[in-house]
Order: sequence, then C-alpha cells, then structure tokens
Amino acid sequence: MSSSILVTGGAGYIGSHVVRQLVERGERVVVLDNLSTGYRSAVLGAPLVVGDTADRELVTRVLKDHAVETVMHFAAHTIVPESVSNPLKYYGNNTCATRNLLECCDRAGVKHFVFSSTAAVYGIPAEGLAREDSPTVPINPYGLSKLMSEWMLRDLAAASKLRYVALRYFNVAGSDPGGRIGQTAPTATLLVKVACQQAAGVRPEISIFGTDYPTPDGTGVRDYIHVEDLADAHLKALDYLRKDGASTTLNCGYGHGYSVREVLRMVERVNGKPLKVVEGPRRAGDPPSLVAHAERIRSLLGWTPRFDDLETIVRTQLEWEFRLLREPGLQKN
Repeated sequence: MSSSILVTGGAGYIGSHVVRQLVERGERVVVLDNLSTGYRSAVLGAPLVVGDTADRELVTRVLKDHAVETVMHFAAHTIVPESVSNPLKYYGNNTCATRNLLECCDRAGVKHFVFSSTAAVYGIPAEGLAREDSPTVPINPYGLSKLMSEWMLRDLAAASKLRYVALRYFNVAGSDPGGRIGQTAPTATLLVKVACQQAAGVRPEISIFGTDYPTPDGTGVRDYIHVEDLADAHLKALDYLRKDGASTTLNCGYGHGYSVREVLRMVERVNGKPLKVVEGPRRAGDPPSLVAHAERIRSLLGWTPRFDDLETIVRTQLEWEFRLLREPGLQKN
C-alpha cells in the first residue's frame, strides 16, 4: 500500500481547504474529525473517519490501516474568549489530545508532521511585529495550549526521526474561490466572517472593540491571510519535509496589516451597502497591532501568495455567506 496523509480536523475551516488541495494534486488523504465544529460536507474527495485524536486505539488503527507517513494536525478548539472562561477544555483538547496523537505517531513511525499553530503564541509583541524568534509570551490559554504542543513536537523530534513544520497562523479569512467550501460554523468570531455575516443579514450588527488604539484610525490592525494561500503553505511544508528539510517553525501571514475599520469599509464596498456598526471598549488582551514578519516562509518553502488582496478575501467570504443562506443544509452534519 502506498503511504497516505492523515489530516486531523480535516472537516473544519482550514483543514478542509488543505484536504481539497491535497486531493486535487493526487495525494492519498484520510481525514479524522469528531465533527464538533467540522462538517461532513466540507470533506471533498477523501474518506472521513469520525472520531477524536484523544482516542488512542482509533488513531493507532487509522495510522496503520492507511499507512500514514505524514500527519497534518488541525484538530483544536480556537476561540480565545472561551479559552479564558474554560481553560481546561483547551488544555485537554489542544494539548493533551495532541500529546496522545504524537505518541501514536511515534509508535507508528510517522515521518513528517505539519502542525497548525498560531500567532497567539507571541502574546503582544513589541511594535506589533512578530518574528519567528520573537519572545513567546501568550496571554490566554488558547495561545499557551498551542505553544505547549509546539514544545512537545520539538522535543519529540529531537528524540526521534520525526521531522516537523509548525505554522503560526495570523488572521485567516476568505473562502475557496470556487465556492465549494468555507467557514461554516455559525458562531465563528473571525472579523471578516462576522462582518460578512452582518452584510448578509445573519447578524444584526457588527462590533468594533476599541477605537482608541495607537494606530492610524484607532482600531486594531491585523495581518489577514487568505485561507487558500494558507492551505498552499501546508502543501509547501509537506514538499519541504519530503526533501529532507530540517524541522522548523514559520509565520504564516502576508507581512502587512489592515485595521478593523479598513476591513469593514471593504465589506461595505464589496456588498454595496452600509454595515450596522456598534463601537465598544477594548477587549482585554487584544494587541493594538499584530503583523507577521513573513520572509522566512517565502525563502525556505518557496511559498508565493496568490490572494494577497483584501477585496479578494472579502469577496470570497461574502459569496460563501450568501451560499450558506441559499443552502442551509451545508451547516448540518
């Protein structure tokens, strides 16, 4: 049997885009997802095993039955405020379940591991710019749960033949330009998603949290990366590992940011209608600016973004929101 790629969380937003790209280029893929936030309809062209990464027996069987050589690990809880109110949920799923997965991978002789990490590991970086060697001082359990997983991965790689790429995502946005899949969870908190939901009439209003930051227009600035480019970065990471690349950690962003107001204005422009915007106080822990220093991923992986354009990001997201309205069954498993 030829080897395959296990994608955990492959029925979720980012994982499903990676699965689709892997399948399109002819890779053998198997998805493991407990469908707590993912959707069957998002898994295109690959078998889906419904289950949890914390299930050691199941993970061991999947690794063996599918001759898995590479694991791409997306399965995680990702809502920052929830991680503050329910930290053990995040340490249990994001950290403990990842430890279980890594143990199973080690026993099965998995060669390559691509890990879905986050810019939240940086906390509030000086001057709002994060490099891969910037201090990692997360300010919430979500960021810490991911950082601990990075540490486990680093230490396992040092003690075994496993090699890995950890990708630290900045603000992921947009949807498949072909309109086939997208961010489906109705309770998502990502700004572009929420703004487009308001534009489509799904939400009554959109809130700006903080208008007095030391930024050009007083609102927070973030580095928004199109999900299609982020998915491509995972394929580039896989190619890098297959060419015997050394284990590494890389930022995934475009290297420039947009403010909350700039994003909302773009949504209004693309949709042709004003948004109902409510201004409120800052949220605890939100940095004024968080932008990636993103040269290393381009030079090391040969990654070249194709969708580095705010209008494209918003347009693909808005098209997806209107599809969800037309086809509500997409939000059911």
